[in-house]
Amino acid sequence: MASTHSLGGSFALGGAAVNRMGYGAMQLAGKGVFGPPRDHDAALAVLREALAQGVDHIDTSDFYGPHITNQIIKEALHPYPDGLTIVTKVGARRDDKGAWLPAFSAEELTSAVHDNLRNLGLERIDVVNMRIMGPDHDVEPPLTVLAGLQQQGLIRDLGVSTVTPEQLARARSIATIVCVQNHYNLAHRDDDAMIDGLAQDGIAYVPYFPLGGFWPLQEATLGEVAASLDATPMQVALAWLLQRAPNILLIPGTSSVAHLRENVKAASLELPAEALEKLDMIERQEQAVPAH
Repeated sequence: MASTHSLGGSFALGGAAVNRMGYGAMQLAGKGVFGPPRDHDAALAVLREALAQGVDHIDTSDFYGPHITNQIIKEALHPYPDGLTIVTKVGARRDDKGAWLPAFSAEELTSAVHDNLRNLGLERIDVVNMRIMGPDHDVEPPLTVLAGLQQQGLIRDLGVSTVTPEQLARARSIATIVCVQNHYNLAHRDDDAMIDGLAQDGIAYVPYFPLGGFWPLQEATLGEVAASLDATPMQVALAWLLQRAPNILLIPGTSSVAHLRENVKAASLELPAEALEKLDMIERQEQAVPAH
């Protein structure tokens, strides 16, 4: 997997060091992350180009499609090159209309892990994230199931997704957690303290929705900074995340090769101090917006 970019350096993702710029496969499925992609060959091309650009970790799930995204990954990349880390998540399933349903029983979690193994063509999954459904969800029962599957040799490392600090602490008392996948970006920085604490412990933090939930005033600030650097707003948002903390790993998703290359270039974009100062204003703008 040749790299033409620095990809933001590397960080440990459990038992492997990976480039900090990864790829999220969710958009490889059809509309609403359901059914086949509009262009199957384009989906294969994006995955192959990601590796050609130096991406060495892919985030996926067997409930994308369902099953389809993992099957496309296998078709495009199997047998997988040495050094490629594949991360999946469990804790949900889809009905025949595409609705997202919780799936936390021991039987559902075990089935989900085996579905991922089969559709990806793997004997062991590198990382499995347990997706938690809400702040009141007890993390112990599902994580205990996954820890058992880990002991059977089906999973290398465990992570958690959509967790509160309290749920994370509970998870870490049950199993070794190598990554946290939560909603975080320039406008939504509730996890600032969590990120810093995880960095001290050598645990990866993987934000999703890098451009989600911005107000018009915030978008204007981001656009202004992007224009001053001859970059796109997405590139600036991704570059800010890479500069925010050394343990942040990125998984921007796209179904376009051109957009993929654009995202990868963000890893070599250095934001100067004046740009960072303007971008920090976005959080203050968020705090100034009255509650609805």
